[in-house]
Amino acid sequence: MLLPLHALLSQEEVARLRALIEQADWVDGNATSGHQARLVKNNLQLPEESPEAQQGGQIVLAALARHAGFIAAALPVKIYPPMFNSYAGGQALGLHVDNAVRPLPRGGTSVRCDLSMTVFLEEPDRYDGGELTIETAFGVQQVKLGAGDAVLYPAGSLHRVEPVTRGRRLASFFWIQSMVRDHEARSALLDLDQSIQQLSGDLGEGHAGLVKLTGLYHNLLRRWTDV
Repeated sequence: MLLPLHALLSQEEVARLRALIEQADWVDGNATSGHQARLVKNNLQLPEESPEAQQGGQIVLAALARHAGFIAAALPVKIYPPMFNSYAGGQALGLHVDNAVRPLPRGGTSVRCDLSMTVFLEEPDRYDGGELTIETAFGVQQVKLGAGDAVLYPAGSLHRVEPVTRGRRLASFFWIQSMVRDHEARSALLDLDQSIQQLSGDLGEGHAGLVKLTGLYHNLLRRWTDV
């Protein structure tokens, strides 16, 4: 599943978020990299403990909480605090797989990284390159969305960020632990949920067939949930 989420952030939120993070002090992006990513990573990143990163993360988390498409697709139980990165002047991130588990900052439990997410914070015509390139079961796909748009994809996918040769690519990135660990089961639940929503508009919520399909959705979620 590779799922674009359009207008996750409003344009006002994008502007507020950018004004917040652009005044911050950026550091080498390898400060939080796993071993594999450290070998191929060349970018800048906001320190996780910085006030700007934490305040910006709250803006992103609030947007996720109200986005029905994200909730339906990710079925989130834990979200790693959103981080922020910047690519310019030929910087890139080579092919890698995200770590399976990440300890939460400032102690506490860990997050099993079932899904990865990138929220774009710069309009695509403002920079060249910078595509998020993901290897999927249906071939290689490149993603470069508008400011405020996001993409959700399996954390186990091989992926990279192409070199940015003009302008600056700004984004937020983080990982999600889902209630449903299995990718195929989670995709099936999303398909079923979307079908229920579509039929509800056509037939009305009280239709007997829809009641049965909704029951099927929840019984499958009960069977597959990991919490």
